[in-house]
Amino acid sequence: MWMRHRYKDCVDCLAELMGHDAFQVKELSLCTLMKFVELEAQHPLIKVEWKGTLTFPRELLKVVVDGLLPLNEDASLLISRFQEYMEYDDVRYFVMKAVTESIGQVMQKTKERPLPFYQQNVFSLISPINMPDKESDMVKFMVKQDNWQELKVSKLQAHKQAFQKMWLSFLKHKLPTGLYKKVLVILHDSILPYMNEPTLMIDFLTVAYGIGGAISLLALNGLFILIHEHNLEYPDFYKKLYSLLDPSIYHVKYRARFFHLADLFLSSSHLPAYLVAAFIKRLSRLALTAPPEALLMVIPFICNLFRRHPACKVLVHRPNGPEDMSEDPYIMEEKEPSESRALESSLWEIQSLQNHYHPDVAKAAAVLNQSLSEIEDDLSALLELSAYEVASLCFVTFDKEVKKKAVDVPLEFEQVRGLFGKKNDIFAEHFALD
Repeated sequence: MWMRHRYKDCVDCLAELMGHDAFQVKELSLCTLMKFVELEAQHPLIKVEWKGTLTFPRELLKVVVDGLLPLNEDASLLISRFQEYMEYDDVRYFVMKAVTESIGQVMQKTKERPLPFYQQNVFSLISPINMPDKESDMVKFMVKQDNWQELKVSKLQAHKQAFQKMWLSFLKHKLPTGLYKKVLVILHDSILPYMNEPTLMIDFLTVAYGIGGAISLLALNGLFILIHEHNLEYPDFYKKLYSLLDPSIYHVKYRARFFHLADLFLSSSHLPAYLVAAFIKRLSRLALTAPPEALLMVIPFICNLFRRHPACKVLVHRPNGPEDMSEDPYIMEEKEPSESRALESSLWEIQSLQNHYHPDVAKAAAVLNQSLSEIEDDLSALLELSAYEVASLCFVTFDKEVKKKAVDVPLEFEQVRGLFGKKNDIFAEHFALD
């Protein structure tokens, strides 16, 4: 009993040292506690009364997890050191359960107010979690017992359940804006595929989609998965997507992701012509102030929309288009696509871009003067096009023009014969060379 108390005192001291100022002390405390976890699992302090009972020291691991999640300081460096232990399937399973418990306790104590350091630490701990794809991949355990295959810790379904509960408990509380974006960036490929019920994220994603700005753009990825694979019905989805089109759309760093998803959402040939025309017209109007790298992507994007929806070609082939901007019937400020009168307008904006200072943009815009081929343009190479790459293309074009060898170029339409050699020259009538 005395030894047991001394061991507990030792664990308490090590837990306290995980909050030390020196990182080396924190690291040594963490590694020592994890060694204790391994040894306690092999040699349980409590006698096992029932055969088949799991002997993993959950309480000790919970002490470690609490030490990794301080409320008032960034622990990302110590958490990165802990990630090697997360490769063990049993450690990962009980860490997920401990994190869920920690979030509930901490947020209840602080009465739901945001805790930037704590929430960032939780995200740093749970975002790199590498979930197994199938049960046969779960073979790496810190401690294997004789009957480990029969235990819940060895079942993929149980891991997915713990993973889902952990993320739902984390996301139900208000997050700082920066953290909101980080979650949405990884949501579609690192979280949703490993949940037992991905549809439970509907509330979180619909709220995020309604916030606006970059957060709405990032929420599109997760919503696409739920709509496409889980039959989510989102009222006024295209109205909200239309409202996301503002001048910043050509400048944000998530531009490539947004246009990739917009391309997918507008790929259906069953969409009404007025809706697609509204998107084409709004993108064209915003293109007037867009940088060249964005224009080289959005013009083929618009061309693809014309290929999918031939009814919208009236925007290009309208013989009596507006002579000036004041006569354009399109209402840019209208939030409802059906009320924007886009189909009554014409694409004078693209015609303007045919006189763009950048030769590649002018060439791309001129494509609409000809009949479009049936094969769609591949946007994948254009989505990530940067200003530097566009500038490089300019230099290549300039060098090519400079190095081009010119043939005889006619400088005059009539060959000169002397100073007054031209026929009916006014100077020849009054002057002569003696």
